[in-house]
Amino acid sequence: MFIRNAWYVAAWDIEVPPEGLFERTLLNEPVLLYRDSQGRAVALENRCCHRAAPLHLGRKEGDCVRCLYHGLKFDPSGACVEIPGQAQIPPKTCVRSYPVVERNRLVWIWMGDPALAKAEDIVDCFWHDSPEWRMKPGYIHYQADYRLIVDNLLDFTHLAWVHPTTLGTSSAADLKPRIERDTAGNGSLTITRWYLDDEMPNLHKRVARFEGKVDRWQIYQWTPPAVLRMDAGSAPAGSGAPQGTRVPEALQFRHTSIQTPETEHTSHYWFCQARNFELDNDAMTEQIYRDVVVAFEEDRAMIEAQQKVMRQAPDRPLVPIAADAGLNQARWLIDRLVKAEAGSQA
Repeated sequence: MFIRNAWYVAAWDIEVPPEGLFERTLLNEPVLLYRDSQGRAVALENRCCHRAAPLHLGRKEGDCVRCLYHGLKFDPSGACVEIPGQAQIPPKTCVRSYPVVERNRLVWIWMGDPALAKAEDIVDCFWHDSPEWRMKPGYIHYQADYRLIVDNLLDFTHLAWVHPTTLGTSSAADLKPRIERDTAGNGSLTITRWYLDDEMPNLHKRVARFEGKVDRWQIYQWTPPAVLRMDAGSAPAGSGAPQGTRVPEALQFRHTSIQTPETEHTSHYWFCQARNFELDNDAMTEQIYRDVVVAFEEDRAMIEAQQKVMRQAPDRPLVPIAADAGLNQARWLIDRLVKAEAGSQA
């Protein structure tokens, strides 16, 4: 069961074209995305109410969309404003419209009760469009339940085994994180890890402006259903990073990983790795993006294989270990929201 009363990502801003129509399945619902004449993103049910033809096979006319099966025309609110050959438009001739907010280069959508949608609840990812940071947006499609991706992101010990040549170092398997849970509102987790006098991971070495041992950090802020924001970096060992000092040569990154369920067993995944150094180095931007994609493909291969095995033996229990502390907290927050919605609908 999906959490519906929450903000989900529907697309990067560049995925929704200035002209034309874009479709995507979100939470098992077909959604049409387009931009009105002012460039504002619009989200409608991608299903004509007349004969269920997909509206993305139609055409945009000004602020409206026309179905090219029988010509019904719908405005951004979802109301039908024209039926060719018929003067009267029945009041039920409409499609669903979804609340949409564009912020930090992401198109956010509310799939639940529109009356509960509050734009101020959308998390801040300022590094996506700040002139002081640089990144390239990415997208991956997963043949897996979004919760398995959340599990993976909040499990740091796998870095040593799945990513030995990219994100991980040998210390990743042993270091215990500090996990803080906040149950206010929808809840959140803050997971902090410091690696002191440690080796630099290979992805950092490729762009580092110094050599030798480092003090490096990973500070995760996770909010349900599936939004992860991370402050990460490497600084020369002993230069004061744990106390808040960031010397000029320190590598500072901000990472975003956001999932939206497509179906019960498939997911959308938006990500970026932003940096606040060498902002005009386009080659570095592309290199960091490609390095992250390599690491994430390592994750995807494992998670999709895991999903396949779990579907083959759905009743087999999973045995927890100490490394599951963060992901278990996240599952608890997700389950709490699912139960709250189910209770409100009873």
